[in-house]
Amino acid sequence: MSVIVLGISGSPHRHGNTETLLDAFLEGATAAGADADKVILKSLNYTPCRGCNTCHKTGECIVKDDAIPLFERILAADCVAVASPIYSMGITAELKGLIDRAQYIWARKFILKTLFFPDEHIRHHKGIFLSTAGLSWDNVFDAAFPAVTAFFNTLGFEYYDNIIANDMDRYQGIKGHPTAMKEAYEKGEKVVRLIEAMKREG
Repeated sequence: MSVIVLGISGSPHRHGNTETLLDAFLEGATAAGADADKVILKSLNYTPCRGCNTCHKTGECIVKDDAIPLFERILAADCVAVASPIYSMGITAELKGLIDRAQYIWARKFILKTLFFPDEHIRHHKGIFLSTAGLSWDNVFDAAFPAVTAFFNTLGFEYYDNIIANDMDRYQGIKGHPTAMKEAYEKGEKVVRLIEAMKREG
C-alpha cells in the first residue's frame, strides 16, 4: 500500500511562494512512490471554531462544513505537510481557523478520553511544516511553531521537520532561493522512504 501524503496549503495567494514550495515537496513524495494530494484551504467552505464547547460533551463538532471531511482525510494520511506563509509574524487566518476547528478531536483525546494514539502510531505518522517569509529575520517563523505543534500533537502526528525559507523579498520569490526548492523535493522523497521502511518493519 502506498504512503498517503496530504499537502495542505494555507495561503490565500494561489501558486505563490509557499504553495510552490509545497508543490516541490509533493513532487518529491510522488517520485518516491507516494499517493500525494493537495488541499487548498482557500477553496473550502469552513468557519472558525465557535468556542461553544459542545464537543467537550459529545466529541463531535456541531458545525458541519468542509473542515470535518478534511480532518477525516488528515487522520487517514501517513504524512501531512502543512504550508503557510508568515503574515504579521504568524500563520494565515485560513490555517489558524482550521487548527482551531480540531478542538473536537482534542476533546476526544483529553476530556472524553475516547481517542488515543499509541507511540508507534505517532512515530509512523509524520508532520511537516513549510513556510516562507519576506523578512530576513531568523526569528520570523517563531510564532508559527507552537500552533503547528499543537495541530500535529492533537492529530497523532510526529512533528518531523520544517522546510522554511525567509528573505523572499531579497530573493524575489521562492524560485530565486538557492536551496529551498531542492530541499523541499528531497525531503519529500526522504520522508516517504522513511515511512515505507517503518511500515515494512511493522
